[in-house]
Amino acid sequence: MAVAVSPHLLDTTEVFLVDSDIRRPIAVVSLSGGMDSTTLLAHYAASDPAYELVAVSADYGQRHRRELDFAARVAAHYSAEHIIVDLRPVGVLLTGSALTDPSVEVPEGHYAWDTMKATVVPNRNMLLASVLICIAVARKAEVVALGMHSGDHAVYPDCRPEFVDSLGRCAAIGNEGFDPPRVEAPFVNISKTDIARRGAELGVPYELTWSCYKGADKHCGVCGTCYERREAFRDAGVPDPTGYVDSRAEFAKAQG
Repeated sequence: MAVAVSPHLLDTTEVFLVDSDIRRPIAVVSLSGGMDSTTLLAHYAASDPAYELVAVSADYGQRHRRELDFAARVAAHYSAEHIIVDLRPVGVLLTGSALTDPSVEVPEGHYAWDTMKATVVPNRNMLLASVLICIAVARKAEVVALGMHSGDHAVYPDCRPEFVDSLGRCAAIGNEGFDPPRVEAPFVNISKTDIARRGAELGVPYELTWSCYKGADKHCGVCGTCYERREAFRDAGVPDPTGYVDSRAEFAKAQG
């Protein structure tokens, strides 16, 4: 406890007690380095009351590490503690996905196409969210924040509202008596276009983000996540700072 003394009058001294031990609430935020999770971090950075931010990324043996490099830049921008969890021993077991198995080609086209199921990593969000919840309980954090949105629902079952709701219940039951965190996914019922608009309002530095599944020096522009990124900026009327190898290809939502 700190004491501040302010002599306002010759015969009067006011003493103010300043509680320096009051801590800010903690938000443990999933940060992949892409535009959704970066906007998520910005969302909590702008919250009132202000959160102490713990950004968690995972190295699960994904196809490339560029997103982790970009995640570090984003975390630094928001003065967030950045933790990279090493899940590579688990990732080597998750074969059959274009994101973890080099023998599976990254599909190109609209992100709602059935071919995008090749990018599903088995039970990934359950795995990552469980790690975040562990950290949150250990840190006595109030919130675990996840960045899924409505455009993910068609292909990824672990991005749907019922998954988030069930995850919150599991966190509460599995950590009863240990101050379990709330599990929040503030974008789960809005589109990536809405996220781009929200990010523009928050001044998100989208030039610091990475989305492409292929992981070359430049966004390809035609994998599912690149096309979704292009479409979101375009439909939101938000300037896209991204350089693409192909920024002109167009794909219909209906495959065929």
